Amino acid sequence: MRIVTLELTLRANWVHSLKEKRMILKSLLAKLKNEFNISVAEIGLQDTHQLLNIGIAAIAHNNAQADSIIENILHFIECNTEAELIDIVKEIL
Repeated sequence: MRIVTLELTLRANWVHSLKEKRMILKSLLAKLKNEFNISVAEIGLQDTHQLLNIGIAAIAHNNAQADSIIENILHFIECNTEAELIDIVKEIL
């Protein structure tokens, strides 16, 4: 069994307030939870309105499935938000 962790930083240049950021973030987190059955939360940069820092944890049976989960999550984020992925830290334990 493998534990997959991701720390993603996204930039949303069009966001002009923390309220607008929270709306975008809540929507994205709910979509990720529903689509992949993973644990996901905002883990940093709460006071910066154009940057989103998201932590994700998932369980996989083996390394191949872990890689597949990571690729599917990244593709899903790119397709479901206009925010740009600027940093990806992934770890498989």
